[in-house]
Amino acid sequence: MITVVAATRRSTSGSLRLWRKSGECWLAADGPWTAHLGRNGVSETKREGDKATPAGAFGFQPVMYGVGPNPGVRYRYRRIVCGDWWVEDARSPFYNRFRHVRCGSKPPFRITSEDMSRSPISYRHLAVIDYNRHPIVPGRGSGIFLHVSGSGTPTLGCVSLTRPQLLTVLRWLDPAASPLIAIGTAAKIRDY
Repeated sequence: MITVVAATRRSTSGSLRLWRKSGECWLAADGPWTAHLGRNGVSETKREGDKATPAGAFGFQPVMYGVGPNPGVRYRYRRIVCGDWWVEDARSPFYNRFRHVRCGSKPPFRITSEDMSRSPISYRHLAVIDYNRHPIVPGRGSGIFLHVSGSGTPTLGCVSLTRPQLLTVLRWLDPAASPLIAIGTAAKIRDY
């Protein structure tokens, strides 16, 4: 389990900690570290483009990605190349999914961000938080990642850490354990 606790709903950072279960108890495994959150804090009613990080408890997608080589994660890993996108167009049948198109060609969806390969710092390595996936609801939000902090500023809705901290987390995550990430204020996180 990963917890990301924000002081208030408007906080743009929170305390990230790793936990492991021992019997009925949760024991701290690592952290706490400062994680950067969305420019508009955390939201239980996340919408596409609102610049908020979704509040709740979520799993992780079965594939991790990165512009850099696999850093030794236990998940399947896909190296990001030119033409790799995470689709943010709510009208597209590919909404909130990874999609590769031929490098340099115009994607068959509305472009609201860059080709992922053009973010070599933030997307050096990332895990996809399993938000708005079961089912995918158009407009509810897309592309919520756990990734490297670029300039140490708030994100557009993701959760970010320094590169060494992120690598510790990504290597620690074990798909066989079905890990969760719980994001929210201290008052709400207990409800998840």
